[in-house]
Amino acid sequence: MTGSAPPRLLRPRALKPGDLVVIASLSGPLPAAYEPNVEQAVGVLERMGFRVRRAPLLEAGQHHWWSAATPAEIAEELNGLLRDPEVRAIVASDGGQTALGYLDLIDVEAVMADPKPILGYSDISLLHLVLHARTGLVGFHADMAVPGFGGHWQSAPMARRAELAGLYSTLLTSTAAIGTLPASPSWECWRPGRVEGRLIGGVINRIVLAQATRWALPLERFDGAVLFWEEMGGLASYVWSYLQVLRHSGILDRIAGMVVGVPRGISGLEPGASPTLSEIVLDVLGDRDIPVLGNVEFGHAGPNLPMPVGIRVRLDARQRTLSLLEPAVRPRATTGRAG
Repeated sequence: MTGSAPPRLLRPRALKPGDLVVIASLSGPLPAAYEPNVEQAVGVLERMGFRVRRAPLLEAGQHHWWSAATPAEIAEELNGLLRDPEVRAIVASDGGQTALGYLDLIDVEAVMADPKPILGYSDISLLHLVLHARTGLVGFHADMAVPGFGGHWQSAPMARRAELAGLYSTLLTSTAAIGTLPASPSWECWRPGRVEGRLIGGVINRIVLAQATRWALPLERFDGAVLFWEEMGGLASYVWSYLQVLRHSGILDRIAGMVVGVPRGISGLEPGASPTLSEIVLDVLGDRDIPVLGNVEFGHAGPNLPMPVGIRVRLDARQRTLSLLEPAVRPRATTGRAG
């Protein structure tokens, strides 16, 4: 490891009650069948104390191919939200396959002038990783409107919904560190150890794609990092292949720990199948003696524990704990960058 200084973070301003949160189509379209999910998501965010508005492209049935609109139209709407001082946070409606088409159209200067939380996972992982690479922005790998707040949250036990609502509200409004995230019996120690480092990750296929662009995170940014990832769909062999790409790129030689989310819909990982996800991970890691915590609730299996990209965390795989050691937002009166 090079021992280079950690990147300076660009933390968004903390939200306050009554601030405006906008739900926007940042990738895929909104099928008419999921319109009720958006309304449910609005209710969840309003109960957290925020005003909620829908961006114009979030219209049921509107689409361009597999996207909510053309990449240029999505970028135009996103840039308008980034430049609008009234908008204090942006929640993606869903994932999809479109972010790669407008990474070069994002108003990075607007991000740096007025950083805002952007919430989402899946395809939105690309935004988090590229904007973190270009500006240091803390990305909120967290639930979205349709599959998250309006989907998985609605079927979760009431106590769990209340716990998550408190967690999300605190993450967005408090300048104190969250501390230990709420664990569950599903968490598994795949390799013991205890480390601290910057949290970097997302959907594993999007990590690989982001690193193939000209805005890839420099390898030094992975020095001592805690890599988190999850995946949905495809084959178990695809996951193995993505991990091999991370090995060949040198990322696995630099990270200090790994957190793996609950897989969803991956052929070959059904109960009783072999290999298991832990066997795949440990096979690729080889003799790299780093802690690995598996089956953590973030990603497509939902509801999501928020994983703020760039924030320093403590991972104790043997004790099955993950703690956020820093706030994800900065005081409202502060301007410019925060480390």
